[in-house]
Amino acid sequence: MTSRLELFAIPSFPMVREGDDLPALIADGLGRAGLTLHDRDVVVLAQKIVSKAEGRGVDLASVVPSADAEKLAAEVGKDPRIVQVVLSDSVKVVRSRPNLMIMQHRLGFVMANAGVDQSNVAPADGVHRALLLPLDPDGSAEAIRASLADRFGVKLGVVISDSFGRPWRRGTAGVAIGCAGLPSFIDLRGQPDLFGRILEVSIIGFADEIAAAASLLQGQAAEGQPVVVIRGLTWTAPEAPVSDLVRPPEEDLFQ
Repeated sequence: MTSRLELFAIPSFPMVREGDDLPALIADGLGRAGLTLHDRDVVVLAQKIVSKAEGRGVDLASVVPSADAEKLAAEVGKDPRIVQVVLSDSVKVVRSRPNLMIMQHRLGFVMANAGVDQSNVAPADGVHRALLLPLDPDGSAEAIRASLADRFGVKLGVVISDSFGRPWRRGTAGVAIGCAGLPSFIDLRGQPDLFGRILEVSIIGFADEIAAAASLLQGQAAEGQPVVVIRGLTWTAPEAPVSDLVRPPEEDLFQ
């Protein structure tokens, strides 16, 4: 059981560009701050820096909107090129209204604009881009985990986080879109509660809770703290990717 947690953001993290070595940047940042990684630390990276490093930006000047994109853009009041990028990374429009598109992403996530974002994507070279989610967030997390484990000689977890809205509540919260080295969920069904009653439906979204905690330090605007280390977590459940968290269609009561 975890009884105490420590969270710290890596200070003065540089702006990430395509091709950057994220584990090297993390190691350099920790070194400058006189910090290191310990066994069972969890490193949480904002999705945006992973997408930037992996070159997931799309030059909007190269996008030719389809008829469907033009139609949806007129309904929601958005740039047809952005709508085309969103549609290209989605399998379904779940809901739409002016200035909002709720999409089912190709990875199964249900989220605004399929995760396509333009905030904090500076056009330093004069090219206006939209940023997509990583192609394989669980795979990205595993590659980062393996590199950091090799550099520091420790066993650790990695979570890639993004900000999701919730259908029943206002505001966004940190959610895991990829993880490695830890369970994305912990199934408590069949275990007794405090009074011996057997739990029947309790499944903890472990990776999501980690992402939400890290989001308090990462922020969602101009904080510039995209990498957070969480120390003090314990778990015994087997490792599982975030893809296992996506609710199968037969259990989805909200679409």
